[in-house]
Amino acid sequence: MRKIYNCFLTAVLFLTVTTAFAQGVITGKVVDGDLGEPLPGANVMVKGSSTGTTTDFDGNFTINVDSNTGVLTFSYLGFVSKDVRFTLSGGSLDLGTITLNSNAEELEGVVVVGSGVIDLANDRQTPIAVSSVSVTEIQTKAVGNVEFPEVLKNTPNVYVSNQSGGFGDSQMFVRGFGQNNTAFLLNGQPINGMEDGNMYWSNWSGMSDVANGVQIQRGLGSSKLAISSVGGTVNIVTRATDKTEGGFARVMVGNGSYFKTTASYNTGMSDSGWGFSFLLDYWQAHSKYANGTKGQGQNYFFSVGKKAGDHNFNFLITGAPQWHDQNFSKSQELYDKYGIRFNNNYGFKNGEYLSLRRNFYHKPVLNLNWDWNISEKSSFSTVVYASFGRGGGTGDYGNGVSYVDNGDPDTRGAYLSSNGLIDWNYIVNTYNPSVANNLSQGYNGTILRASVNNHAWYGTVFNYSYDTLKNFTFNVGADFRFYAGDHFREITDLLGLDGRVEPIAGRPDDYVVSATFNPDPWAALFNYADEDERIDYDYSENINYQGAFGQVEYANNGFTAFVQGAISNQSYKREDRGNFATPKESSTKNISGYNIKGGVSWNFIEGNTVYVNSGKYSRQPFLDNIFPSYDDNTMYADPEVDNEEIFGFEAGYRFEAGDFVANLNGYITKWDNRYLYTTGEYTLPGGEFIDDAGFSFTNIGQLHKGIEIDGKWRPTYGFMLRGQFTIGDWKYDGSSPVNVRNNTNNEQVASYNVDLTGTYVGQAPQTSYGLGTSYQIIPDVLTVDADWNGYANLYGFVDVEDVVASSEAGETYQAEKLDAYSLFDLGATYKFNFGDNNIVLRGNAYNLFDKEYINQKDNYGYFYGNGLTWNFSVRYNF
Repeated sequence: MRKIYNCFLTAVLFLTVTTAFAQGVITGKVVDGDLGEPLPGANVMVKGSSTGTTTDFDGNFTINVDSNTGVLTFSYLGFVSKDVRFTLSGGSLDLGTITLNSNAEELEGVVVVGSGVIDLANDRQTPIAVSSVSVTEIQTKAVGNVEFPEVLKNTPNVYVSNQSGGFGDSQMFVRGFGQNNTAFLLNGQPINGMEDGNMYWSNWSGMSDVANGVQIQRGLGSSKLAISSVGGTVNIVTRATDKTEGGFARVMVGNGSYFKTTASYNTGMSDSGWGFSFLLDYWQAHSKYANGTKGQGQNYFFSVGKKAGDHNFNFLITGAPQWHDQNFSKSQELYDKYGIRFNNNYGFKNGEYLSLRRNFYHKPVLNLNWDWNISEKSSFSTVVYASFGRGGGTGDYGNGVSYVDNGDPDTRGAYLSSNGLIDWNYIVNTYNPSVANNLSQGYNGTILRASVNNHAWYGTVFNYSYDTLKNFTFNVGADFRFYAGDHFREITDLLGLDGRVEPIAGRPDDYVVSATFNPDPWAALFNYADEDERIDYDYSENINYQGAFGQVEYANNGFTAFVQGAISNQSYKREDRGNFATPKESSTKNISGYNIKGGVSWNFIEGNTVYVNSGKYSRQPFLDNIFPSYDDNTMYADPEVDNEEIFGFEAGYRFEAGDFVANLNGYITKWDNRYLYTTGEYTLPGGEFIDDAGFSFTNIGQLHKGIEIDGKWRPTYGFMLRGQFTIGDWKYDGSSPVNVRNNTNNEQVASYNVDLTGTYVGQAPQTSYGLGTSYQIIPDVLTVDADWNGYANLYGFVDVEDVVASSEAGETYQAEKLDAYSLFDLGATYKFNFGDNNIVLRGNAYNLFDKEYINQKDNYGYFYGNGLTWNFSVRYNF
């Protein structure tokens, strides 16, 4: 009996041990549920363990498991994670194709490092209006001769205009607010211009190549920083050191002789925790869409990562040196005469192309992220960054092109009536040789100059998070930024003259500057004018920013709540070397600001969530408002500019059911004490015409209200439909003083008080709508996609003279209402295997039906949008 018992016990122990240590192999493939594209680098983990792997470039995976049953968790950048249960039979299992669906609120998987400082919204804890774009859509639709902001044009209440201005000159609006009032973050690093809040997309032209995901939080957002977020916050998450070995090579062509080549390689993570990634890119084009918009640039990216126990480090350096020629707004008469591609910023000098307006810039960015998983409950995350901008923009100096009389009675200035282009031959061969002593002086002689902005920017953001694991999570952190900018002008082309008489900064009256500098982004890194070679103006500005923030979140059984607060101090200082014999420094001006916001959400029935949030910002003015003129030795603005006050309220509802999701959001944003500066033409009451006038509004109020609806549906595998509709009511509110300055001699020429109440806010459409779809005609081989977007209730910029006239007549001024329009985009992807690797062909056609439309009006005229444009790429993945 004992022997039987012992045999039975031995058998049980054998079966237990065998089961406990059974090993098997699971294989399969992970694909994008919308486009059917394989998802390389997707994470595959055995749930509840540290066992995992990643997919290869074809989306395939193989994973060894230590149990016959269990659950695999599949996750990827910006897609909804999926759990798949498995049961092994015979020691192996093929799960086939696993589809992951993109989620407008899920970008957490894209964050390799910096999870504490990269403020991605979490729909379970942070109730806000949010939309995201995955790396798949960025790489298919927004790489090449496409402006980076256009990755967001299919999301509610985002409008992109002025694409025809040149490579990188587009502007983005969110809920009617410009990009200087929308916060942009790169891996947690603020990247809006420190002086004016603007985004210069040409400085970030390589972002589409290195972005792993983009999320826009409309309105108040979830960012813990005290940043200039009136319209919303855009989080750009770049690629980091990839876990998987591999790379790709790509060639792209497009309209306007566009040509682009890209190469990228990742070593993958070694057993010791090290990994390296790099990307190199070159592009050039004869034009973007309008004539005279040549461009050329490069993009480089290098990243090194190290995993060391509970610490994760990633260092990257990236930059996009470029030059591009620009196209400005014009009168409708010029378009009617010369066509909508007309650009009067260039011409030919002795048969050689020469542009009056060239932007050139190089802005290397260094970024170090560190994550420390201190314990199960607490973590620390920081980013330390630095950037060094070098470059500027060219224009005329002395007697401007518009004022040189070439004898043609049909033109104003040195232009050819036959084609509207600049008559460089007349300037170089006839006008400049007539100038005394062959030297430009005052308003005699015409030369080309560059307005240079060289700056250094350092900063850090850090965040400590403590999760009680009992409903509450706490975050505290700080944000420090240090900025120093040098501004001056230098000569780029003397146009046949010997030099320029320039007696600024205490120089002798006959002081001549003759040194010229190449408007090239690589040359601008080290070769720019010394102080004795600078012209027109020469000054420096310093901004220091210190901020502290905190956040408390509560989550329990479908109910979430959060409160955030931040305080900040910003200091401003200026040194002027151009207006004084010896440099003059201003005193340091310190201005404090704050924000506070909070909200709640309730998942009252599975798949049904409502939220509400509210907040208030007191935002310091931009430096350009503190020092309104580059040539004003009074230093500070008079009267002083106060903080802008912003109040926001939002509410929304989200519905999810299987493969269908829909969102409804409503918002109110009240913006008081806004400072607005713009330039344009102005005629004094006595009839004197001012070609270059500056208008300063010092107390503008705005009230923006609206509703946003968007949804996405996947009725079958490989088929996706989405749509969005927004309607807004954006108006100015109250009266404001406006001062008019002649920018030529820096004199104030007029002052008014204007009432703007009831005037519609311009520059962005107050009604927008769109539909999008993608369909796999041949699964995993051929996919087509299309997007249709329409815009209505679009107004031009406020014209000061018309505002004054309306105010005096007791009428409500309205800017010109532009025509509504809609655009259709089409794309297709074809993929096939090439040995053990694959080749992907991708084609895009934007504005497929070549619609002719105006998408913006400023004080100088109209901007026509791009007509039919296209690109085609071949990508080899290895």
